[in-house]
Amino acid sequence: MRRTLDDVQTSAGSTTTDALALLRDRPLVVLTGAGLSTDSGIPDYRGPGSPARTPMTYGEFVSGEAARQRYWARSHLGWSRMRAAGPNAGHLALAALDPTLLITQNVDGLHERAGSRRLVALHGRIADVVCLDCRTTSGRAELQGRLDAANPGWLAEHAAAEVRPDGDVDLEETAGFVVPACEVCGGVLKPDVVFFGENVPAPRVERCYAAVDALVDAGGALLVAGSSLTVMSGFRFVRRAAKAGTPVVIVNRGETRGDELATYRLDVGCSEFLSALAP
Repeated sequence: MRRTLDDVQTSAGSTTTDALALLRDRPLVVLTGAGLSTDSGIPDYRGPGSPARTPMTYGEFVSGEAARQRYWARSHLGWSRMRAAGPNAGHLALAALDPTLLITQNVDGLHERAGSRRLVALHGRIADVVCLDCRTTSGRAELQGRLDAANPGWLAEHAAAEVRPDGDVDLEETAGFVVPACEVCGGVLKPDVVFFGENVPAPRVERCYAAVDALVDAGGALLVAGSSLTVMSGFRFVRRAAKAGTPVVIVNRGETRGDELATYRLDVGCSEFLSALAP
């Protein structure tokens, strides 16, 4: 049963009611960010109270063995916890809504686990691994087993390390961590996600642009949930929709780069809002 508008109690007042009314019964493209997964226990980058952090760039990752050792030592700890996270009410609501296209900046795979069908994982998935030399792809669970075997006791020794976004943890001492090579060619393994300094693959971007453009003739709307839109990979879709006259609704805790382009801008929880919108 659909929740009533009055079930969402926020300081936005009638704006929330208006936004829900605007979005209902329209074709939707939805763009999600890290704020959608905080209710699953995964920290976000820029929400209220989030710690300052500088993610490793692609240039750093390929700069040498020490950088990759640092990345995998921290990721080994973080991913062991991230994979235990489950979809929250917001993920489930979006699966029920089944928008024309769901674009996610998240790499946690929770939309897929919730059952979303028409989805573009803009930045890839942390559960996938690629060899930078032979381009062979494999599953992260398999690599996790190899990391465990090569670094016995590492998880237990650093169990208190604080979790950060994207399967990372707060850990400085990574000397001695053993990083396995590709089993096919002996090359360098990297999570199959877009690092800062890399470009989102063009086919993904074009599919998203096409879905956003189609909203014009369909009388649809673009909904942003849980993204600060700080990086251009997501902000460009908001800018494109607004330029075409498509309504844009932004739901996020804290300011976003796209606030001035939004038809409605709501500082409310993603899970609550999406649950109210879902059928």
